[in-house]
Amino acid sequence: MSAYELLKGAHVTAVAASYGLFLLRGVWLLRGSPRLHRGLDRILPHTVDTLLLAFGLALAWRTGQWPFVQPWLTAKLAGLVAYVLVGLWAFRGARTRRGRALGWAVAQGIFAYIVLVALTRDPLPFNWKL
Repeated sequence: MSAYELLKGAHVTAVAASYGLFLLRGVWLLRGSPRLHRGLDRILPHTVDTLLLAFGLALAWRTGQWPFVQPWLTAKLAGLVAYVLVGLWAFRGARTRRGRALGWAVAQGIFAYIVLVALTRDPLPFNWKL
């Protein structure tokens, strides 16, 4: 197995783990669970996200593809920034349960966009011809 395949596998695994933890923490958020703010339950998502970013940067370096050079990577990076900001608002900034739910749902839509961009390598993956 090549270094690229290992990095890509690690990156995809981290993507799945990150999203799974985001879903779980969102359920806890909306239910008002105290687990949202406890030890490992609070630290693990940030650790996984750090690994996800590290694997993504390693993939970019390994393949020589960089944001602001490759439009699809620029779109992924912009999507990532939007995902983080909306997620922060949902978990820390929204004052109502409805606002938290809306932020959590919008962040999931942004996450889906990022995955579609990664799969299609197209910054406009919804560019269907009718």
